[in-house]
Order: sequence, then structure tokens, then C-alpha cells
Amino acid sequence: MDFLRPTTLAEALTMKSENPGAIPIAGGTDVMVEINFDHRRPAALLDLNRVAELYDHSFVDGRLRIGANVPYTRIIAELGHRLPGLAMAARTVGSPQIRNRGSVGGNLGAASPAGDSHPALLAAEAEVELASARGTRIVAARDFYLGVKRNVLEPDELISAVWLDPATGPQQFSKIGTRNAMVIAVCAFGLALHADRKQVGTGIGSAAPTPRRAVDAEEFINGELDGLWESPRALNDSVKRRFGELVAQAASPIDDVRGSAEYRKHALAVIARRTLGWAWDEYRGGGRKCA
Repeated sequence: MDFLRPTTLAEALTMKSENPGAIPIAGGTDVMVEINFDHRRPAALLDLNRVAELYDHSFVDGRLRIGANVPYTRIIAELGHRLPGLAMAARTVGSPQIRNRGSVGGNLGAASPAGDSHPALLAAEAEVELASARGTRIVAARDFYLGVKRNVLEPDELISAVWLDPATGPQQFSKIGTRNAMVIAVCAFGLALHADRKQVGTGIGSAAPTPRRAVDAEEFINGELDGLWESPRALNDSVKRRFGELVAQAASPIDDVRGSAEYRKHALAVIARRTLGWAWDEYRGGGRKCA
């Protein structure tokens, strides 16, 4: 197995172009597990740990650009006030050691349906920056996932950054697991109130072949909230229940060792209505700020 160690992004992209089968590695929280269990044996590893550009985040034209290797701990500490939903999701990732190594870029590259950052990225309407020696392109997160552990990356491309708008309203994230830490999600849900444009964003995780939005649920709640953004009042329980039902209907889960499809749909309905209630109560001025 070859081990490639670029020191700049340009060098990394050249190496990736010359070695399209090389697997990128930074935190290694997914790749090394697969290699250690002999589930994957790539011809080459492309070590991105020394590429400083991938560890930067910046504010560009009113948007946040987060380098692919920025670890979860820095997202929590440095960007949590601007991206509360993503920070909530980051707090649920593995152990402190994993959060110090793992990153959103790695989560996207693995494209696991159970990746913790995906629901928050979808709800926030994030975009993914893909770079190659040929140039750079931007792909909406909702279009990034193609199937179980499959994404739109071309063989010569690397994930270089994620783009998000700073939150203009409350955001929430909730995850169901067999315990509170060090666990793969049975299901997960992200929600964002985009107060600037009076819309709600959603993201479902670990309940379909890919992370996905609950489009019908978004359309329903956007209609229910029409006229309430300026003078918010408490939401009826029937509205929150219907929202949860529509979120569950958007999922297409399977039975596996972590939970049944029926349980996943039930759990999604519950956490969807709860996160909606928490976020809307916070928007009204008296609710909780974190799940």
C-alpha cells in the first residue's frame, strides 16, 4: 500500500489526479476501522493531515466556509454560536478523542446514512465544495448522496470545504441510540428555522439508504407557520403530531441489529415533533437552546 503525504491542497489534488484510487485520510475514524477489519484494502492512502488549508474556516460574503478537516471539537467551540444545529450534532459524535480527530468532511466522504452531521447539514441547506486539479464545483448537500456510502465525488476529486449560512433562527438536532455516547444512531433528525426567509429545513439520518430531507413535512409546517413568524404563538399539538407523521413518512428504513423499520419510523415521528416544539418555543423567546 502506497502512502502519499502532500503538504498543500494543490499537491494533494495533483496526487489524487495521478492516483484516483487513493483513499483520502485525515482523522481516519472511518477509514482505519475498515482497514483494520480488512473490509477495505486500498492501493494507496492519501494523508491530508499536513494540508493546512483544510483546517481553516472563514466568513466569506456573509457565509461560513468550513475546511473539510476542521474537527468537530473546533466546530463546537468556535462555530457553535453561528451553527447551533451542526454543533449539537457534533457533540453526539463518538468520544472526545473521536471528536478531536473526526470532521464533517470525513463524514461526507464516508457518506454513511448514519453519519451524525448529515441531518444538520441538510436542515441548514449546506453546500459541499469539491476540488480537483480541473477546478472546483459546489454541490448542494441534498444532491451529494447517491446511495449507501456513495456520493457524487469523481475519482480525482476531494472534499475541500462545506458552505453554510449562519443560523438566522433556532436549530435543533436529536438522535436515538442504545445509549447516550459512543453509539451509531438508530435514527436522527435535524431541524432549522430559517427566520430570514420564513422557512423550515429538515434532515433525516439513519432511516433511509441516504440522508434525506422531509420535503412534505417542510411544506406542511411552512404553511402552518405562514403569518406566525411576525407574531408567534404556541403551536397546537395536532400540528406538531402531523409534522412528525410526515417526517416518518419521508423515511424508508430497514430492520437491522440496531432497530426495526417500524421503531425507526415511530422514533422519527417523536423526535421530529419534539425538535419542532423546542425550536419554535425558542423562537418565541422562552424555550430551550439545545437538545
